[in-house]
Amino acid sequence: MKNNKVTHYLSKIEYLGNKLPHPVTIFLIFTVILFILSHILYTLDITVDFKGINPDNNKVENQTIHVISLLTSSGISHVFTNVVENFTSFVALGPVLVAMLGVGVAEKTGYLGAFIQKSVANAPKSLITPTIVLLGILSNIAASVGYVVLVPLGALVFLSFNRHPIAGLAAAFSGVAGGYSANLFLGTNDPILSGMTTEAAQIINPNYIVNATDNWFFMFVSTFLIVIIGTFITDKIVEPSLGKYDSPKHTTFNEINNKAFKWANISLAIVLVIIGLMVVPSNGILRGDNGNFIDSPFIHSIIFSMMLIFLIPGIVYGIIDHKIKNDKDAVRLMSDSLTTMSEFIVLIFFAAQFVALFEYTNIGTVLSVNGAELLKSLHVNGLTALIILILMTTMINILMAADSAKWALMAPIFIPMFMQLGVTPEVTQVAYRIGDSATNIISPLMPFFPYIVSVAEKYNKHNGIGTVVSVMLPYSIVILVLWTILFIIWYLLGIPVGPGTNTTI
Repeated sequence: MKNNKVTHYLSKIEYLGNKLPHPVTIFLIFTVILFILSHILYTLDITVDFKGINPDNNKVENQTIHVISLLTSSGISHVFTNVVENFTSFVALGPVLVAMLGVGVAEKTGYLGAFIQKSVANAPKSLITPTIVLLGILSNIAASVGYVVLVPLGALVFLSFNRHPIAGLAAAFSGVAGGYSANLFLGTNDPILSGMTTEAAQIINPNYIVNATDNWFFMFVSTFLIVIIGTFITDKIVEPSLGKYDSPKHTTFNEINNKAFKWANISLAIVLVIIGLMVVPSNGILRGDNGNFIDSPFIHSIIFSMMLIFLIPGIVYGIIDHKIKNDKDAVRLMSDSLTTMSEFIVLIFFAAQFVALFEYTNIGTVLSVNGAELLKSLHVNGLTALIILILMTTMINILMAADSAKWALMAPIFIPMFMQLGVTPEVTQVAYRIGDSATNIISPLMPFFPYIVSVAEKYNKHNGIGTVVSVMLPYSIVILVLWTILFIIWYLLGIPVGPGTNTTI
C-alpha cells in the first residue's frame, strides 16, 4: 500500500513536470524573470558585505557584492557580448560532445552492446544495481566522466537484463551526483575544498591546515551507505513505479560478431596498456608535479582518454563486422553520434545563458550570504547549527550547482563561525558536502542535468524534466535524511572524520 502511494505521488510529480513547457522554453522564461528581478533588486540597491575567497589568489578578502541589473546599458552589453562564451564554456558541453565521439561509434558499430551482453551474461542479477551505484560514486575520482559515460551506460546495462533503462539511468545518476562527495578514494574535489577550508580557518587560527585526506574516513563509510540507499530505492521504489519497458526499438542489441569482438577487445587492451604506461609510473608523462596523481594531466584529460577507450575498439569492431569499410564510414559514424545530440546542444545553449547570467547578477551570492547571516543570528549549538547548514546547503545547491564556487563563498562565513562554536573546520566541511550532494540529482541548474534529460528522452520521447525529477526525488530525500543521521551519530560519538582530525576544538 505504501509503495502504491509512493508510486502515485511520483506519477503526479512526473505528470505535472512533463506538462511544463519544453526545457528550452523554461530556461527562456527563467531568463526573462531574471532580467526583471535583477533590475528590481538593483534599483533597491541590495548589497552584502562579507569575507570571501578570491579565486584569483585563493585568499580570504573583504568583499562587497552588489546585485547587477541586466537591464542597464552595461548589463545589456554584457548579455550581447558574452552569449558565445557562455555557451562554449558551459561545463557540460565539451565533455559530453568529446565523449560521444567515442561512445557513439562504439554503440553504432555494435561493440558497446556486445561488451555489455558479454560482461553481464553470467553476472548475478542482484549485484547489477549496487555495482552501477558504486561505479557511479567511484567515477567522481575522474571529475565529470560519470555523467557523460556511466549514466547512459547504466541505462544500457539494465536494458540488457530486460529491466527498465530509466531505472538504470537513475541508479547510475544517484551514485554519480547524489553520492558526489562519497568515495573509497580521494578525488579531484578533496584538495580544492580543503584548500578553501584552510584559508577560511586561518581567519581564526593562522596556523590551521586542512589536508585533502581530512574527510576520508567519513566519506569512505558514506560510500557504502549511498550504495545501500541507491540499491534499495532503485529496486524497491523506482523500478516498480516505472512499470514494464517494452519499446521494440531498444529491447535488443545487434548479434555479436565474435571475431570482431575479440579483436576489438585486443585493441582496447592495447589502449589501456599505453595509457597505463603514461600514468602508473610515478614519473609517467601524464603524472602531475612530483608524481601527483589527483592533480595530474591524466585526471584533467580523462574525458579524452575515455573517448579513445570507446572509439578505437568501436572502430576495430566496425571494420571487422563490415560496418566500417573506409575512413568516410568512420567519420560518418562520429558525425551521426553528434547528430543525436542536436537537441541537447540547443538546450545547453539556453541553459548556459541563464546559468551564466544568474551568476553575473550576484543574486545567488546575496541569497547565500543572507542565509548564512540568518544562521549566525539564531545562536544555536554546534550540532543543531551543523544540521541547519546541511539543509541550507541543499537549498542553495539548487540555485548554485558549482560546489567549489559555493564553498569559496560559504567557507569564510561558516568555518570561522563554527570554530567559535567549538566545531573543527574538517567537520564543517563534511556537513557542507552532504548538503551539496543530496540535491544535485533534482536541480535543473546542475550543469549535466540537461544531458540526463536528453538521455532519458532517448527511451521515450515524452520523458522530460518531470520524469527525471520524479524518478530522482526519492533518492534525494532518503540520501539527505540517512546521510544526515550518519553524520549526527558520527559527531555524537566523536569519531574522527579523517586521519588525525578531531570533532571539536
